[in-house]
Amino acid sequence: MKVNLSQALRARREARGLSQLALAKRLQSSQSSVAKMEAADQTVSIDLLVRGLVILGAKPRDIARALGREAGAAA
Repeated sequence: MKVNLSQALRARREARGLSQLALAKRLQSSQSSVAKMEAADQTVSIDLLVRGLVILGAKPRDIARALGREAGAAA
């Protein structure tokens, strides 16, 4: 689940032409935290990943789609 959210976060950030630092400023965080988010680091919470996606304009259906990739693979 975390890996899919991390991949969605990176894809959405890159599609908007934002650097990790620019996203970090929006999250009131650090660039290294964003790097950890995108790497699905075990210290990053799912809540923070979802918050990052929402800040980047993700709608609930976008987040559900990212989560659904894992459910589809498990089925």
